[in-house]
Amino acid sequence: MLTLHDYLPSQNGWKARVLFGLLDIPYQTRLVSIFEGEGRTDAFLDLNPAGGIPVLELEDGRTIAESNAILTYVAEGTRFLPADRYLHAKVMQWLFFEQYHIEPVIGTLRFWTLTGRLELNAVMAEAKRSAGLRALAALERGLKNTPFLVGGEFSIADIAVYAYAHKAADCGFDLAEYPALTAWFDRVLDVIGPGYPVHLYSEDPHSAI
Repeated sequence: MLTLHDYLPSQNGWKARVLFGLLDIPYQTRLVSIFEGEGRTDAFLDLNPAGGIPVLELEDGRTIAESNAILTYVAEGTRFLPADRYLHAKVMQWLFFEQYHIEPVIGTLRFWTLTGRLELNAVMAEAKRSAGLRALAALERGLKNTPFLVGGEFSIADIAVYAYAHKAADCGFDLAEYPALTAWFDRVLDVIGPGYPVHLYSEDPHSAI
């Protein structure tokens, strides 16, 4: 069986959980105690040299790290990753966008806000907030004339971008200013359903947060 090395409060891990659920793929979970330093152990670094989660461990022991790489691997040959060369590239465009403009910006601001680290990172936070506004504006433009990000059909691009973008209000972004984006949030939620909760950092049994 596939094994997902995961950390429940991570929205990167959430992406993989959603896709496994939508495709009805069985897997087992191994929770990683990130704040206890497990990601820096030799055993875990053998799975992912960068030390981050999620990591997908295949049945034969090979591993795939980085959430969007996992999405691409799992979605290959399914309705969530187009076979058409152009549409496939457009999915990749949004996956790269998410990892450059959303996760390290909105994801980081959200983490700092929810764990009381915002003041400690005040100088960097200002630049990230400006970058976050640009990212949300780009999504608003990209969603004005399409129900989903690529080709009018739900794909792993929507899962990836939605993961952190839909929680932007947690770190102070006013989502009411983005009607196309918030309408897309509703459409994505309609597809994935309510069975994939967002876990708070305070729920981590290994952390003092």
